[in-house]
This record gives sequence, C-alpha cells and structure tokens, in this order.
Amino acid sequence: MRARRTPWWQFVAAIALGLLAGVGVAAWAERYGQSLIGAPWFVSAIFAALGVLVLVLAIQVHKYATTDPKRRPHTFINPTRALYTLVLAKALGLAGAALAGYYLGQILMSLAHAEADYYSQAILECAVAAVICVADMVIGIVGEWLCQLPPTEGPEHPKLKAERQRRGVAPATAKLRAKHE
Repeated sequence: MRARRTPWWQFVAAIALGLLAGVGVAAWAERYGQSLIGAPWFVSAIFAALGVLVLVLAIQVHKYATTDPKRRPHTFINPTRALYTLVLAKALGLAGAALAGYYLGQILMSLAHAEADYYSQAILECAVAAVICVADMVIGIVGEWLCQLPPTEGPEHPKLKAERQRRGVAPATAKLRAKHE
C-alpha cells in the first residue's frame, strides 16, 4: 500500500469549512434562541487525550521504523497497527483543523455579546477547545511525518543515486538502450 502525505490545502479547506459551520450554527442559535454554542470541558479533555495518544503511537512507529533491524527490541510493531496509527494521525490533523475553524467561527459570532455571562463563558470554552484542536492538527501533521518509512536500499535510494552520479555510472537500462541505438 502506498500512502501519501495530506496536502496542505486540505487543512486550509477544513479550517474554512469549520469556520463556516461555526458561524452558521452560532447565527442559527442566536436567531432561534437555542443554546448550541460553546464546548463542554470534557470535550476539550478528550481532544487533548486523543492528541497525546496519537503522538505516543506515532513516536513508537517512528522509533521502530528508523531503528536498525539488527538492534530492534524484541517488541514487534504490527504493520496493521502502524497503518492505523498513520490513519489516526491523518484523521486527527483534519478533524483538528475543521473543529478549530468551527470553534473560531463560534467565537467570532459571540464576540458582539461578550458582556453577557453566557456568551463570555462560551467564548472561553471555545477558545480553549480551539487551541487544543490546533494542537491536535499539528500533532496530526507531525504524526504523519513520524509514520514515514525510511527509503529502502534499492536503486532509487538517495545514497545510491548520489554514488552513481559521483562515479558517472548510468543505470543498466540506460547502457542497454545506448548499445541498441
């Protein structure tokens, strides 16, 4: 399986969509008198715990993938577990971006009413949640990087390419083509 890094524009799009959703929900709640803004404290705690969990798993995968096979500890990281860690990191990064935008949108819509206790409490809750979500987005991006496998020692390895160029040796297929022309 070949996994690719999440492009930067997907994080920007997630933040923008989250911002629109947060503004929309806050406007709807204000118009109809609903209490939909804010974020309970346990939600922020869960987001923080998820970020720490993904970071710990990604560090374990990175440590295992970059250690020399002869010197690896006896613990074995299942490839499925490594893949799930990568998927978790990708999901955490995109969800963190979308939720950060969502909470920022709620903050923007609530600033006009900041003098009221309800809105000031909601702004504080959303600010804490937004900071944690931004941290989760960063952890997701870093976790994706940590889950990269180092290049194998095949013909495409950067060390071998540089060595061939230094010696002026072309790959075997290029030599064969030159002989047949």
